[in-house]
Amino acid sequence: MAVPKRKTSKQRKRKRRTHWKLVSPNRDRCSHCSAPRQPHRVCPECGHYGEHPVIEIAE
Repeated sequence: MAVPKRKTSKQRKRKRRTHWKLVSPNRDRCSHCSAPRQPHRVCPECGHYGEHPVIEIAE
């Protein structure tokens, strides 16, 4: 059975984990109202997906 000969140091452990980080979500502009929105989602401001109205937004 394989057993580590030495304890993994904090520095070595942290070097291995340098790529574990959060990434901010991408943002697009709505082609209808230019509000920021997530790609491939209905715009929460105007309710359009591309040029087509999908949902009615109560004003």
